Amino acid sequence: MRLVFLGAGAFGIPSLEHLAREHEIALVVTQPDRPAGRGKVMTPTPIAARAAELGLPVIKPSDVNAPDVVAQVRGVGAAAWIVIAFGQKLSRELVDGVFAINLHGSLLPAYRGAAPIQRAVMDGCAETGVSVISIAERMDAGLVYATRARAIGAAETADEVHDALALLGPEVLTSVLAARAEGRAVGVGQDESKATRARKLSKADGTVDLASFDARAARARINGLNSWPGCTVVVGGLEVKLLRVREADGGGGEPGLVCADGCVAATSGAVEILEVQPAGGRAMAWRDFVRGRPQVVGQRLAPRV
Repeated sequence: MRLVFLGAGAFGIPSLEHLAREHEIALVVTQPDRPAGRGKVMTPTPIAARAAELGLPVIKPSDVNAPDVVAQVRGVGAAAWIVIAFGQKLSRELVDGVFAINLHGSLLPAYRGAAPIQRAVMDGCAETGVSVISIAERMDAGLVYATRARAIGAAETADEVHDALALLGPEVLTSVLAARAEGRAVGVGQDESKATRARKLSKADGTVDLASFDARAARARINGLNSWPGCTVVVGGLEVKLLRVREADGGGGEPGLVCADGCVAATSGAVEILEVQPAGGRAMAWRDFVRGRPQVVGQRLAPRV
């Protein structure tokens, strides 16, 4: 099948690679290069970089809905358009009359919006998944063609769940494209009464107060904030990111006080700190962190202000 692929983030890379092997990708549409890193070097999107490696034609419009871009994208005569983490709203003029489908990182109608994977982990969901939907006027409100579910591990981070869900993309997209080719692709409307929002995260979200969370909620929040914006706290005068925790036996002590083994009581139960990253340092296991900083034991783990 002749395809147009619209994407920017790394979430779409496994699907791009698979579709490039199995179909003809006539055009890849992505975002313009952006400055990145301390040197602010102009850097292509993950999709642009991988598409170039695959030898695919790429355009990088700042406005995909500009008339000349609309003419160019529609002019390739693709049978279907695949949209994954693209980052621009597609106008009616662009997609009118086109079979355009979007791979979204949740089991819709839950978690519509910008941060579905992180929010699902932060909320302590037992599972999440991906949905293939049609493009609609309202965000993530299109017809659902297919879904695939996956359990969320108790100590999994949002980054790990992101990568696992990305690997579900090729199979579920292939199933929808096959159904389309055979004339049996049927989308189902979403139950609006069950729709929830996944608000975009900000740097202000990146901390936790164990005096306000039970162990389950604290574990979910900390792991869900990895890797961006991260969960930054202050302990013993040191600023540190909590990268991964798990629920632990114990609790009942004063919430927020750090034990030598990395266990910290919450309002009920406790969490065990597994991995941290001190400010300006590298990620490391808790035991390595505390070995060189014994002063943090017995100190309060406080939210970053």
